[in-house]
Amino acid sequence: MALIKRVAFLSLHTSPMEQPGSGDAGGMNVYIRALASALAENGVEVEIFTRSTAANQPAVEHPDPGVCVHNVLAGPPRKLPKEELPELLHSMVAEIEQIRLRQPHGRYDVIHSHYWVSGMAGLELSELWGIPLVHTMHTMAKVKNLLLQSGERPEPRRRELGEHRIVDGAARLIANTGAEAAELVAHYDADFDHIDIAPPGVDLAVFTPAFRSRSRAERGVLPSTFHLLFAGRIQRLKGPQILVEAAALLRSRRPDIDLQVTILGELSGAKDFNLKSLVSASGMDDVVTHHPPVSAPELAGWYRSADVVVMPSFSESFGLVALEAQACGTPVVATRVGGLSRAICHGRTGLLVEGHGAGDWTDVLEALYDDPATREDMGRAASVHAQNSGWQRTAAITLESYHAAVDESLMSRTAAAAHTT
Repeated sequence: MALIKRVAFLSLHTSPMEQPGSGDAGGMNVYIRALASALAENGVEVEIFTRSTAANQPAVEHPDPGVCVHNVLAGPPRKLPKEELPELLHSMVAEIEQIRLRQPHGRYDVIHSHYWVSGMAGLELSELWGIPLVHTMHTMAKVKNLLLQSGERPEPRRRELGEHRIVDGAARLIANTGAEAAELVAHYDADFDHIDIAPPGVDLAVFTPAFRSRSRAERGVLPSTFHLLFAGRIQRLKGPQILVEAAALLRSRRPDIDLQVTILGELSGAKDFNLKSLVSASGMDDVVTHHPPVSAPELAGWYRSADVVVMPSFSESFGLVALEAQACGTPVVATRVGGLSRAICHGRTGLLVEGHGAGDWTDVLEALYDDPATREDMGRAASVHAQNSGWQRTAAITLESYHAAVDESLMSRTAAAAHTT
């Protein structure tokens, strides 16, 4: 088996140093940084390449031992829409090559790209460096386009074609769930034997079920309050509008409930999505509060302060929020889509809702309010369920994928050499 000493991560459209819940930063940012740190703990050096977005950014950052982040100079030193980044691919590849040449070691064993823009760069670098590419989609254009809401712009054809090229050219694909692996096969004709399933993990030292009463008191949540929490990027795809509509209906139906809804996150994507207007139009200004994204320890406190974490997503490759919330002992109500169907044990650690009808969501939330004993049982089961989901498990599976990619690449080169002689 090949020895993996050093891996190049590509995350060109968003940095793992960004605050999750803001801009394009979300679960993928948490995933990349946490996975890199877990791999480093196993003796694998990880160098992450991301595009520089500010003139005062350092060239290199060191977030964790054994992990460094290279801020690649390509295009203007500011954040750009993801749609503009393909035009910078060749300049990013060229700059990454110059960075590699300046490193004392001068080589990597594997490239692991995240999201399609990075995958396209990964294909070029894989050929240039003569090493295998392992790719994680995180989201897929064809899946997102199947779930478009009215007025939303579809993912460009260029992305779909790029994802096909990545599937064909990568040595291994890493999927978060079996459902995602099935989507790769169904929509992109991926070879199932070249897909490894590595569920994301959770930082169990931060996301713990302790101090729930203190967490509520610190955030002004009264013991009698039914507190619903949404955490994530503010966009239609994540469904905060569904929560607002369902909460408004619940309030109308049950004025006896002391209801509080907290939304944590920042607007992402389409600028015409106005959450504040939606809240006001629903008459929920006195119930719904919106806060910017917070650090992981603060986020854990918010999870513990909630009676239920609500995830009305239209699509989720995994849904890291669901796992974090459960690790904090809070049940989750989520749409039965994508990885959420795996992250949540329906009826034991939370509930899965079919579709996005506000009435259906209201029914589920009302039933949970009326049954606090079940909420408590679910919360206890949720924290136990999450205990088997540390990042070291994800790192171990990922490392096996790297080994397979290197071994298969070596066999392929050996066979090609034998054929030419």
